[in-house]
Amino acid sequence: MTRKKHAHELLGKLETFIQNLPSALELGKSPQELYNPITYILGLDGKRIRPLLSLLAYGIYKPNPEEILSQAAAVEVFHNFTLMHDDIMDDAPLRRGKKTVHVKWNKNVAILSGDVMLVKAYDLLLPTHAEKLGDVLRLFNKTASEVCEGQQFDMNFEALEAVHEDEYLTMIRLKTAVLLGFALQLGALLAGAEKDDGQKLYDFGVNIGVGFQLKDDLLDVFADQTKFGKQVGGDIISNKKTFLLIKALELAKGKDAEALNYWLSQSEFDKEEKVQAVRKIYEKLGIKAITEAKMNSYFDAGFAQYEAIHFKDEDYFLELKKITQDLIHREK
Repeated sequence: MTRKKHAHELLGKLETFIQNLPSALELGKSPQELYNPITYILGLDGKRIRPLLSLLAYGIYKPNPEEILSQAAAVEVFHNFTLMHDDIMDDAPLRRGKKTVHVKWNKNVAILSGDVMLVKAYDLLLPTHAEKLGDVLRLFNKTASEVCEGQQFDMNFEALEAVHEDEYLTMIRLKTAVLLGFALQLGALLAGAEKDDGQKLYDFGVNIGVGFQLKDDLLDVFADQTKFGKQVGGDIISNKKTFLLIKALELAKGKDAEALNYWLSQSEFDKEEKVQAVRKIYEKLGIKAITEAKMNSYFDAGFAQYEAIHFKDEDYFLELKKITQDLIHREK
C-alpha cells in the first residue's frame, strides 16, 4: 500500500463511520429537535483532521488503524460539540458555509444538543480495552477542561484593553492546540506506544496547533482573497486581539500608534478602509515577518519532537508528516 492510499483509505473509512453514527448512537429517537442538530453538524463539510491524526498515529505503531475508528470519531464528535457551543457564544451565523445550529433551530436547542454530543463522545471511547480506558478518559477529561479554559480566556480578552503576547499564546494553546495533541497521543496510547513517544506526539501536536492558529491570524490579514474562502480582514474589522494586533500595539509609536488606536475606537466605519489602513500599519511595523517567525518557531519545535519519536511503520510516519506539512502550507 502506498503512502497516499494510507490516508485516503483511512479517511474514507472514517467518513463512512461518522456518517453512520446517527444510527450507531441511536440519534434517531424522539425528540427530533435534540438529535437532528447533531446529525446536521456532523454532516457538514469538515476536514476530519483530528480523528485522522489519531488513526495515523496509531498506524505508526500498530497495523489496522481502523480498529480505533470509534475512539477517533469521539475526537471529532467532541470537536463539533465545541464548535456548536462556540458558535452560540460568538453569535456566528455560518459554519462551513451553512447556517449554524442555533440559527437553524435556536440557542436552547443548540445548547442541549451540544450537551448530548459530549455524552456521545464518551460512548465512542468505551470500546477501549479496560487496561487503557482509565488513561484515555483521564487524558480526554484534561483536554476537554483545557479547551473550555481556552474559550473562557478568549471571551475574557474581549473585555480587556490590552492582552500580552504570552496570554494570547496560552489561550490558543488551550482553545485549539491541545486537542490536536490529544488526538495524536490517543492514537499512540491505543497502539501501545512507549509513554515517551506518546508525549512527544502530544507536544508535536500542540506546537503544530499553535503554529496553525498563528497561520490563521496571518491569513486573515494577508491572504489572497480568491483563495481564502472568506472575507479577508475579518479580525481587523472586529478588533479581535490576534497575535498581529497585540504585536502592533506593542510596537507602534507616534502617528502609527495614534492611527491604530483611532481605528480601534471607531464604532462606525467603512470596513474596507479600516482593513487597508490597519494592514498598512502592520506592513510598516513588519508584523507579517514577526508573526511568520513566531509561527515557524512552533512548527520547527514540533517537527523536532516528531523526528525524535520511535516508529514501527515508516509509511504511516511519513504520511502523518506530509499531511501536517500540507496543512502548514495551505493558503485558506
